[in-house]
Parts: sequence; structure tokens; C-alpha cells
Amino acid sequence: QVQLVESGGGLVQPGGSLRLSCAASGSIYRMNAMGWYRQAPGKQRELVAGISSGGSRNYADSVKGRFTISRDNAKNTVYLQMNRLKPEDTAVYYCNADLLSWDLVPKNYWGQGTQVTVSS
Repeated sequence: QVQLVESGGGLVQPGGSLRLSCAASGSIYRMNAMGWYRQAPGKQRELVAGISSGGSRNYADSVKGRFTISRDNAKNTVYLQMNRLKPEDTAVYYCNADLLSWDLVPKNYWGQGTQVTVSS
């Protein structure tokens, strides 16, 4: 079994910064692509940023230039540095990971979500 544990959410004023972390643990042979999604009340879940096993990154247009995704393969951890936060960034942020478990079966996992609220 695999667990994704997120941390780093909270309340921040507009223009502020937060750093989210997501650590994967359990029966992991190899981590592949990892990413962050978010879901605001009444809206569909959307991709915020993704990073491949080789380090290629992609971002939603709404966060380009403000958010940075990175990963530490030795720790099976993905990060999301969020700068110049706006009220419209308010959402529950979810970590997602594609990986190979020790039985070499590709699997996809979600974290439990962490709330980010941007408000004065």
C-alpha cells in the first residue's frame, strides 16, 4: 500500500507565499510523474502543476510565473512553492502520483488534500 501525505496549507494574505509538500511512502519501486491539483468550492478539480520523473514541468496558465513545482526523488517528495498568492487560488490542493509498486504494476494515488485560503 502507498500513502501520500500533504502538508503546508493554511491561511495567507494576498501577495503572500506558501510551500506545499507531499511525501509518498509504502510499497514504492519507482516514482513516475507527480503533480498538484486543486478544487475550489463549486468547481471541478484542475491541474495546477506537474513534473515528470526526469524533471520536465508544466503549469496551468493561471499560475505560471507564480508557482514552482519541484521534487526530491530520494525522498519521494514533491513540492509546490506558491508565491504572489491571490484570493482565486483558494482551494483544496491535492497531490497526485504515478508510480510502480514493488509488484511492478503501474498505479495512481491521491493525497488527502490540504486547504489553502488566500484572504485578508
